[in-house]
Amino acid sequence: MADVDDTASGPVSEPLDLVRLCLDEVVFVKLRGDRELKGRLHAYDSHCNLVLGDVQETVYVVEEDDDGEETVKVGSMSLWLYSCVNWQLQTINKKSEMLFVRGDSVVLISPQGSL
Repeated sequence: MADVDDTASGPVSEPLDLVRLCLDEVVFVKLRGDRELKGRLHAYDSHCNLVLGDVQETVYVVEEDDDGEETVKVGSMSLWLYSCVNWQLQTINKKSEMLFVRGDSVVLISPQGSL
């Protein structure tokens, strides 16, 4: 007869349990709109609303050049090369002491090392 899987009773039995284990730890959060956050997770809920402290925010922007061509300003994680040759790599960085993140904009939450 098959043994019962004991992993379901362990510390991680559903996806938000991993987020719970990251409380008061530094996490990496990928958001819609080409934004990324790295900060200390203070609180979360079932909608993935997050409260982060000591936040480093990185924003990747698409702008138009003076000659009318699109210049994509991105970092390493958002670089998509299609048929564009003259791309400029640039990021906008912001820092915040405390930040509330609405859950519907969260794409990914990952444990990170220290700030």
